[in-house]
Amino acid sequence: MKPQTLFRLKFCCIILSFITVNFACSAQQGEQEGWNNLSAIMKKIVPPTFASHDYSIVNYGAKADGTTDCLPAIKNAIAECNKAGGGRVLVPAGTWFVKGPIHLLSNVDLHLEANAVVKFSTDADDYLPAVLTRFEGVELMNYSPLIYAYNQKNIAVTGKGTFDGQADNDHWWNWTGSKRFGWREGMPSQHDKENEPAMMQMAAKGIPAKDRLFGKGHYMRPTFVEFYSCKNILIQGVTIINSPFWLLHPTLSKNITVDGVTTNSLGPNNDGCDPESCTDVVIKNCSFTDGDDCIAIKSGRDADGRRINVPSKNIIVQDCQMKDGHGGIVIGSETSGGVENIYGQNCVMSSKNLERAIRIKSNACRGGVLKNFYFRNLKVGQVHEAVVKINMHYANEKGADCNYPPTLSGVYVNNIVSQESEYAIYIEGLDDKPVTNINFSNCNFNNVEKENFIKDAKDLHVTKTTVNGKVANINK
Repeated sequence: MKPQTLFRLKFCCIILSFITVNFACSAQQGEQEGWNNLSAIMKKIVPPTFASHDYSIVNYGAKADGTTDCLPAIKNAIAECNKAGGGRVLVPAGTWFVKGPIHLLSNVDLHLEANAVVKFSTDADDYLPAVLTRFEGVELMNYSPLIYAYNQKNIAVTGKGTFDGQADNDHWWNWTGSKRFGWREGMPSQHDKENEPAMMQMAAKGIPAKDRLFGKGHYMRPTFVEFYSCKNILIQGVTIINSPFWLLHPTLSKNITVDGVTTNSLGPNNDGCDPESCTDVVIKNCSFTDGDDCIAIKSGRDADGRRINVPSKNIIVQDCQMKDGHGGIVIGSETSGGVENIYGQNCVMSSKNLERAIRIKSNACRGGVLKNFYFRNLKVGQVHEAVVKINMHYANEKGADCNYPPTLSGVYVNNIVSQESEYAIYIEGLDDKPVTNINFSNCNFNNVEKENFIKDAKDLHVTKTTVNGKVANINK
């Protein structure tokens, strides 16, 4: 080799090494700055407090016989508590039946004592009149969520009791059109053209949400707990089972604490907790066993999400356990308003029915800016597919309006240890808009079946990381 050629080769290697080291340092600095901001976010999330006055539903005529409709008593207790300036509406131990939704008002804590079980009616007509809600990221007038608040502040659902939606293959779940969940040929479903497709068309045309009238005859299931456009929220200690649809769904709300909640509902689209277009949220000490994503952070869907254009940001997930579900900590797929500043730490995720630990999903119909996601100290036992999956082709949706490729940059994954999976890392960006600045450090992926899948990713850096005991050196 000629001296000049050797010199040029050495020079190029030095430059390349300099660029790689410089980028790695920049990535480390970005990660550290992100974690340094965590304490400031936590300080802003302050649970509401309530006056020390109890309003037992027994005093308003409720009976714990499992058949008497206790909803009038609960409504009256909530109204009087709110009028008096606030306090706790107390549900004592026993089984209480409610024939319709519970609507919370400001300064009210709905408190379930230990061994209290509230069972909700499965008659869809009981959840009318329709209220403003979102169905998979699109606003409409639909069946009321089972527990609902609109434009309230200082509200809570607390205690050691259980809320049972009583959904099953004969009630609510068969509306999905899935034979697995009780649907049979000839039965109506949410996918019939006059139902969800009609809602999507109305949203695309910009028809006001108040005129998107669904509810009776349209087979679109309500969420379980939904606080819409509210401030200062606490959901603590309770267990929620057998939900028609998503379980916890704070929407367009701020200052939210979800603490020590157990979700156990294996029906269709039974996400555990879906903050949507929310700011300053902490989800901690919770246990998730769900039929869909354990936690899914969202911000509206397609044209309607871009119309409202409110991101989800400053959301912290810590000290939680994820069992069954499509994903442990998930961003998407409804990301049209953007998602930023997401933190996940000190969680345990493992189940033969848990498909992924970290999941980021969107597509070119959604749009939205997704940035600054920080994950560390996660213990992952068994997951069915990938430990970390990023997919910008989610659901392979196509159409004339699918010209809004999302932007994803700034994902930092540190100190994940996994024991069994199909993939360690699975990344698929868009060919015309790759995902960028994706970083893995100090991770150990064990008993992995397949090679990492990486497509349409730029500035991907993997350091001090092993797959099946071998150093993973991936830099793109």
